[in-house]
Amino acid sequence: MPQPWSKPLEVDRLSRGAAALDFDVELTQLPRLSSRAEVIGGSVHGTVRFARKSGRAVADVTLEGAARLTCQRCMQPMTLPLSAHVQVALLSSADEASTLEDAFEPVLAPEGRISVAELIEEEVLLSLPIVPMHVEDGQCPSSGAQSATGDAPADAVTQRPFARLGELLNQK
Repeated sequence: MPQPWSKPLEVDRLSRGAAALDFDVELTQLPRLSSRAEVIGGSVHGTVRFARKSGRAVADVTLEGAARLTCQRCMQPMTLPLSAHVQVALLSSADEASTLEDAFEPVLAPEGRISVAELIEEEVLLSLPIVPMHVEDGQCPSSGAQSATGDAPADAVTQRPFARLGELLNQK
């Protein structure tokens, strides 16, 4: 059974009524996030407040939560806090974006309908790093991880497989 936040809603009706919708969503329930291999869990909660400004339907999206991701350095789970607050203008066509005020981010609401899930998904996707990694090398359990400066750990042994290649080539 679809969750209430996943159903398309009428933008004009919500904005005229100044509706406020609270949500609490598992990230794995959002289609565009569940397809990303590094997202292994987490949840967000918050509120979407609809209104009309300058004759246009807008939504004020506030969310807080955490995403459980796979660190791409050590391939171990990590937690990334998520926090976003954005005002979006709900547009029925892409042509309307050219007349939009700078204070609003454009979001397409085809046929005047959008789901809260679409608004949440967009903000979470914008908050996630392209390549999730622990902030500090010390947080990665992998002992062979290099730092951002490229320095190897002190106990790492440098291997040079071609060090004697010149000698071998000069032998007859």
